Amino acid sequence: MPRIVCICLSHWPVTRLLRAGLAPEGGPLAVAAEGPGGLRLLALDLDAQALGLRPGEPLGRVRARIAVPLRVYPADPAADRDALLRLCRWACRYAPHVAPFGPAEASDGLYIDVAGASHLCGGEVSLVDDLADRLARANIPARVALADTPGGAFALARHGSADRIVVPPGGAAGALRGLPVEALRLDPGTVTGLKRLGLRRIGALDALPRGPLARRFGAALLLRLDQALARRPEPLAPLTEAADYAAARGFLDPIGRQSDIVRTARDLMAALAPRLERDGLGACALRLALHRVDGAVRALDLGLSRPERDPERVAVLVSLRLDRLGRALDAGFGFETVELTVTVTGAMPARQTDLGAGSTGDGVGFLADALAQRLGRALLRLEPRASHLPERGERGVLWVAGEGHGSSADQGIGRVRARLPPPSAGEGGTRREAGEGSDVSGSGVTLMTAGAPSCTVAPLSPPAAQGTLPRAGAREMPGSDSSLASPWPDHLPPRPLVLFPRGEAALDVLSTVPEGPPRRFRWRAQIHRVAHAEGPERIESEWWREPGEPRDYYRVECEAGHRLWLYRDGPHAPGHPAAWYVHGLFA
Repeated sequence: MPRIVCICLSHWPVTRLLRAGLAPEGGPLAVAAEGPGGLRLLALDLDAQALGLRPGEPLGRVRARIAVPLRVYPADPAADRDALLRLCRWACRYAPHVAPFGPAEASDGLYIDVAGASHLCGGEVSLVDDLADRLARANIPARVALADTPGGAFALARHGSADRIVVPPGGAAGALRGLPVEALRLDPGTVTGLKRLGLRRIGALDALPRGPLARRFGAALLLRLDQALARRPEPLAPLTEAADYAAARGFLDPIGRQSDIVRTARDLMAALAPRLERDGLGACALRLALHRVDGAVRALDLGLSRPERDPERVAVLVSLRLDRLGRALDAGFGFETVELTVTVTGAMPARQTDLGAGSTGDGVGFLADALAQRLGRALLRLEPRASHLPERGERGVLWVAGEGHGSSADQGIGRVRARLPPPSAGEGGTRREAGEGSDVSGSGVTLMTAGAPSCTVAPLSPPAAQGTLPRAGAREMPGSDSSLASPWPDHLPPRPLVLFPRGEAALDVLSTVPEGPPRRFRWRAQIHRVAHAEGPERIESEWWREPGEPRDYYRVECEAGHRLWLYRDGPHAPGHPAAWYVHGLFA
């Protein structure tokens, strides 16, 4: 049998403002929202309630009636909901099944199903007392009730005679009999109709024949009545489902040092690893919840590029995440409970490894995870597209956990390539944005962070040492240094580290031969003199998409040291010189 705790929050919008420090204490305070006829009161503090104000009153009439200044703040339903969800996550300390109020309750609060968990707090009465005391110390006005059903617990918490009520199992009918009918979460029209017939109490309503009530007020009335009296089940929609793989550890002496948190996370992952291995699964996403002594909960979400169950690797990622937070972690007086939950799993079958093989924790997969935790931004990767034009040859996509973008030892990535940060304005370079296209020279994957400068990873070995790439699906011999086949072409001439989304015009171009490389040109209001040039490399237009001229690309080095990638758009014709463009920077 379920045992439901209902926490009914009184004037939650005002409580949120005061707890967040957005409204000064002292003096009557109200929150107003748009309603019929203009602004109406939504929530009040104790001083405003002492003046006789009630939610739903028109704001203009209230200002004319009271003689003291009333501080009014606009309603923010989204912020109220976010704060309520944070309170729900805090309430998970008592039981995992926590659900916020829905539209039927027409108020703010939450439910907790404590069946099978109350003994951890010394019984149901002790649990309700502990919960109410913690809310009171946090300056959160609330009424708490425990009953067999959500409907019964809500009726007692909202309309009961005390702030803390515990109904023994099977005692809902007797406890609800004297409560008003509006405690059944009925719509206002139904409540008004019942009161006109003299039906003001739940006991009087339950004593009447059900057929006439259903014909007069509909089946919704009987449904709410049966749910409150435990005659029909009322399942809750919990905020989060109970995790299949979770572990927690409590401390008599709260911890606060980063090393202790990392060590605890490693131990918790070591406890979960055998269960994951038994089911052939690995963790693709983890949540580390740190429960502070004062009741605050800090949740850290960790994403992995592939399924993993290595405790040491998880500990490294947790350490990197805590390094980024620094003082923002705010341990306060310490964390009394640390909980690790696997939120996303992926298939990770057992496999045979070669003697002397490298660790599965290195390579591109480990780099992706480390960057994501240390930088705190969405990680992107480049993937090739079926186009030979440089600006269309690749696109940036999110690095999604479980898609198989692991290390080179696992996925056959030959070389790792990333771009440099944008050069200075004097060098005339700009950083490419994700999805704007770039070159496809070389074999490898470029890692980027959305909204942040990218870093460069040097190739693992020069192209000459890579050898000939075997065909896709070829198997390496143990100890071999050759790479598996990669979707990136390896036969193209060198491509620039920085590629512009589109070519930038080079003006006043002078060349000794009309069809040859330029000797001087003006780009970005500066004159560039060419000291050395290589090319041309002809790239035809994609005529099946749109008409265009072939491009002749040159790699040029200027006297000032800049190495640029230029192209001539179409052949040179007498009287109609071809246009020149700068498309990228080599260094």
